[in-house]
Amino acid sequence: MQTETDIFRTLKQLGVASEETREVFATSTRDRAGLTVYRDSQSGVVYIGDYYVGDDTYQEGVYRRETLQRAGSRDFELCEDTRRRVGAYSQFYTGRTVTEFGCGEGAFLREIESASEQVTGIELQEDFISALVEDGIPCFDNASKIDDVSQDAVFAFHVLEHLPDPLSSLSDLKAILKPGGIAVFEVPHASDILLSHLRSAAFKDFTLWSQHLVLHTRESLRRLLNAGGFSDIVIEGVQRYPLSNHLNWLSQEKPGGHKSVLSALDTPELKSAYEAALRKIDATDTLVAVARKP
Repeated sequence: MQTETDIFRTLKQLGVASEETREVFATSTRDRAGLTVYRDSQSGVVYIGDYYVGDDTYQEGVYRRETLQRAGSRDFELCEDTRRRVGAYSQFYTGRTVTEFGCGEGAFLREIESASEQVTGIELQEDFISALVEDGIPCFDNASKIDDVSQDAVFAFHVLEHLPDPLSSLSDLKAILKPGGIAVFEVPHASDILLSHLRSAAFKDFTLWSQHLVLHTRESLRRLLNAGGFSDIVIEGVQRYPLSNHLNWLSQEKPGGHKSVLSALDTPELKSAYEAALRKIDATDTLVAVARKP
């Protein structure tokens, strides 16, 4: 599905992309040959021009099955991400009304349900919506079905990068938040060490995906959330994949080191130190932004 790219217009509006400063970063993605990926030479933002996969893809969920075929079971990553998020964001959901935008199968919502006042999901994939509703968790296909000014917190984990018009979605999420409400966003980082410093061609070929329309930098994410009407924005680097995963990319040119014998390296002490070192050079694989509705 070809369209005039909204994401480029948005990035241009934010002052982090332009025709003059964009350079070709790749000429294909892992799932689509001939799809050009750009990198802005000034800001470092990585983005795709003139393409959006379409809402139908997300409603049907076929891409999830294709991803599993390529990368193997994601149960381990899903459990690890959920555990980290439940621990990291408890101050924002405990005793609060909470919505997760792009909640998928609802792993995070299911884990925090007992501690929250009310949890609600927003999701396009129809079978996920049905399963959550059957289990007593309200889930809708868009934010307009949630009352305005009703939520204490909204979460969106690796969702913003999929959206051709993220400012519209941010406006919708801001509308359902109470004044002073908190929004937490996780996005992939354009300065991931495997891309920016180690320049792993195999990782680049693997990680560039037609559905990831943009890989943000700290500054582009901050500007996006400011333009979306949020304030008091704090951004930090988070490392989802440990050293063992990176060693596997460098030695075997494929993912999965963190699920192999190399995982013995990933002691809590080393994981913490490695994440801290990557933060120091702004090269973590993920950015997390916590922002407030004025």
